[in-house]
Amino acid sequence: MFLEMQKVELFEGDVWGHRKDINEYYTVPSSVIEKIKDLKAEGVPAEVIAEKVAKESKLNPKMVVYILNRKQFE
Repeated sequence: MFLEMQKVELFEGDVWGHRKDINEYYTVPSSVIEKIKDLKAEGVPAEVIAEKVAKESKLNPKMVVYILNRKQFE
């Protein structure tokens, strides 16, 4: 419940082991953001955008949906 209150979303996936997670952050390339914006502007459904962008960029589809739900895309 605490995580929900803080708007933290957990994604299923690989977990890095001890001392392997040197880079804590990942920057989504601007080309991926532009692709998402273009597809959304064309009226493509969120599920289709998530599948297509996930295949092309190797991002988790749930991460793409999370990006789509950000205020900058509304």
